Formats: sequence, structure tokens, C-alpha cells
Amino acid sequence: MKTLAVLSLGGMLWTSAGCLTGGDEINASTADNASEASDAGDEVNASQASDASDEPSDEADTFEDVVARHCDSNDNHNRLPNNVPVRDKTGVFTTVSSHGFIDLNNEFFQDLGTNGRRCVSCHVPSVGWTITPKQLKQTFEETDGGAFEDGLGLSAVFRTNDGSNSPNADVSTKAKRRQAYSMLLDKGLVRVGLPVPATAEFELVAVDDPYHFASAAELSLFRRPLPTTNLKFDSTVMWDGREVVPGASVESELLTQANDAVMGHAQGHSLTQAQRQSITTFELGLASAQIFDYKAKDLDDDGANGGPEEIHAQPFYIGINDNFGDSKTGAAFTEKVFNLFDRWTNASSSYGYGHHNNKESRAVAEARRAVARGQEIFNSKRIAITGVSGINDEAAFGKPAVLNGTCTSCHNTPNGGNHSVVAPLNIGLTDASRRTKDMPLYTLRNKTTGETVQVTDPGRAMISGKWAHIGRFKGPMLRNLAPRAPYFHNGFAKDLWSVVEFYDTRFHIGFSRQEKSDLVAFLRSL
Repeated sequence: MKTLAVLSLGGMLWTSAGCLTGGDEINASTADNASEASDAGDEVNASQASDASDEPSDEADTFEDVVARHCDSNDNHNRLPNNVPVRDKTGVFTTVSSHGFIDLNNEFFQDLGTNGRRCVSCHVPSVGWTITPKQLKQTFEETDGGAFEDGLGLSAVFRTNDGSNSPNADVSTKAKRRQAYSMLLDKGLVRVGLPVPATAEFELVAVDDPYHFASAAELSLFRRPLPTTNLKFDSTVMWDGREVVPGASVESELLTQANDAVMGHAQGHSLTQAQRQSITTFELGLASAQIFDYKAKDLDDDGANGGPEEIHAQPFYIGINDNFGDSKTGAAFTEKVFNLFDRWTNASSSYGYGHHNNKESRAVAEARRAVARGQEIFNSKRIAITGVSGINDEAAFGKPAVLNGTCTSCHNTPNGGNHSVVAPLNIGLTDASRRTKDMPLYTLRNKTTGETVQVTDPGRAMISGKWAHIGRFKGPMLRNLAPRAPYFHNGFAKDLWSVVEFYDTRFHIGFSRQEKSDLVAFLRSL
């Protein structure tokens, strides 16, 4: 069984058995002050864990960097401590495990299949426990497009079973591999192959697939790997909810998902129950969040409650703050879902960064007020919700033509931001009008009415077979957004500004430029 160790070879980090020890040579000179935080300490001063820049940066830490600097191999522990600071484009985030450390010996990091894939191949800790185009491009170049192993399992994402645009793609040369894996490299999308259900209320009548593979036997559905952190908030396993079993716990669904992932993505054999439980317990123990913003500085300063420790402390259960009443308390739904930054509403320079009334502290105070304003906009800005399948066509909501709501009407989990019950929605992301040329387009026909619709991904309908479910997807957790662009299930939005622009256009909200900026400031601080 391969485990992690880091060696330096031509500027790239290679692995064999164990962690990096003091005697190993490695080039970590690209690290900024973030890398100098204590490997052993649980407390991190995030303001010292970043460079001095007040502006977003393209610099980011790689998983190899993090393992090289922070892995503890004493007594064969092979672990990362909690609170290791990891740079992203807008600041620093970190992960805390309820088990006290990140266990790199866990099956999550082990090669359990036949093609080199591991859970970590598509859920990389240094990019928010998913994958990103920038990280993938770096791995592609360092491993000749997955032609040889990096030892961590990261290069194994480049496999044709679901990493390439078509399982029949030509990967014989690096240039052809770059073309074959373009959806991964450009948008961080993997290909999910699913058949149209035999009992579906619809049929596939036309396919426009730029990669010349998809058919009713197997549609090519390009989706972002969901983060494997902050799963304590999860109510729906997978974008289309295909692991959801009515009445079952999310933990039991994650047990099944772990096994399905190894058998499918890693092309392996069925896991033992102990292996499934080990992976699931590891994932459920993770909490990740931004701890430092280049503009607002420490996100738990002056009464704010940013950071992953607050995630562990946050209560959650299925149906908490549900739109139709809390499942346990019966309390009415409240639109005030986020309160992390309430104390920054009137942030002043006298209580700002460094507690000095100077130019820098005034700028930090304004940045903090922007975060608080963005939180208030998210909680309370009125939105006329129209044309959303799962709301406007659902009897539970009264099938309203317009539902007067807010962002939190759908993102109702307190300080988590996902839906606290299974409630996939179609907000129009797969409509033909939003198709990009790299996406397949499917024409579906209702078997009863003859009505047709064109979508790039039928979503939940590929599991349920129901016509009404076409285009419906779950909403993801909103914590730790900063490191994991692009956004939405299909990578439609390249950054958080694009996310806000999409909603503003889609629902004719009429955000001012200041409101958009404040929303982005809030979202990137989660």
C-alpha cells in the first residue's frame, strides 16, 4: 500500500513511504510566511500566515507544499496537524479535523483501485478538498499529462474512464492528452456517465456531443467534484442525489458513496465495511473555512466568528431552519441564516487591524464593514424567485408564479448555506441558452405530452426518471468558497463575481456595483 513521503526531483515533489523528514531535500523557497506557522501548534495567527499584500493574489499553496512543510512522521504518524494555513487567491484557509489531525494514512489517501486513483485525486486538501483548473494544469505539466505517477495520486485524475472528455479519447501524446482532458484542465470537470433510466418519463431524441460519444446508453455529464469537507452540513449526497435513500442517514449514504467511488472512479473492487467506515469517518470529521482575508485580515478578530472551529461548534440536523418549519423545534423559518460577521457591522478603525487609527486600519475597518454588509444582503435582500423548478412548480410552495424570498430561501442551513433537506432545484444553469460550445446538448422528449426540452445535463431526472426533475441539482455548502473556483455544478462561473452576476441577471435583482462587491467580500470570507 502506498503512503505519502516527499522527495525533491527537478522541482517536483515525489512520494514513497512516510513523510518528509529533516534530512530530505526539498525546494520550498516559494513559500511565504504562511509556511512558517508551527507544525505542532493548534493555534495559527492567520495575519502572520500571509504576505503583506492587501490585494488578491494568484499565488497558492500546493498539496505537495503543505505535506512537505507540515507532515509529522514522528513514530510513523504520517499526519498533518490541524490549522495548517493554506494560501488561496484571496487569503488563507485552513482545515480542522475533529480527530485532532489530518491522518495521511487514512484510506482516503490510499491507492485502493486499479488505475492509481485515490479519493485525494479529485479531492485535494490544498484547493478546498476538490480540484481546480490551476492545480490540475500544474499537475498535468509536472506528470506529462498523467503519463507517470507523482506518488500522491494527484496525476491519476488524468484517466480516460471519467477524466477525459470521452472514454475513447486519444491520449497517445501529451498534446492529445491536453485536448482529451480539456474539460478537466479548463473547468475542473469530470465526466459522469449515466444511462437514461429505462422507466423514464422522457426519451433522448437528439445529441450534440462535441466529443462524439454520448448516447441514451450513456450520457456524458460534466460536473465539479464536490468538496469532501464540511460534510456535517450535508443533506444530499452527490449533485443529483443519486446516493440518497429515503429514511437513511447521510452517514450511511456516504458509506455507499465511498464504495461506489472506488469501484467507479478508481476502477477497483468493493471495499470492506471497515474501509468504507474509515473513509466516511475521516470525511465527516473535516471542517474547512477561510481564516484570513487580504483586505479584512483575521476573520475571527473583533468578535467575528470566521474559521473552521465555529463549523464544528455549529448545530446541524436534517431540516434545521427548513422553509416549512424546523424539523425538531417547529420554529418558523428565519431568513437570517448567517451571523458570523454581525460584530463587524460598525467596525471602526479604532478597533481595526492592529488597533491603530491609521490608513491601514481604516482600510481594514471598511473591508470588514463590507463583509458585514454582504452578509446582510445575503440574508435579507428581496428576490422575486421565478421559473425555478423545485419551487415555483411545487405544490408544497403552492406553485407560486413568484416567490418573494432572499438568498437564504434556498441556502437555509445556519452558517452553512446549503439546503438543510433534500431539495434539488433547477435555476437554469443547464438551459440551452447558457450552453457553452464545450458542453454536449441533449434534446429530451416527454413520452406523454410530446414536449421537448434541450439541456446540457438532465440532473436529478437521470436518477428519478421524472420529467419535472430535469435540470435540478442540489445546492452545495457555501463555507470555504475562496479556494475552489470555478462554481456551480458545471463550472459555469469562473469566480465569485460571476456567481453574483449570474443571480443578478437570472432573477433581475438589480444589485448595485457596491452590493455586488459587498456580496463577494462576504462569500470569499466564508
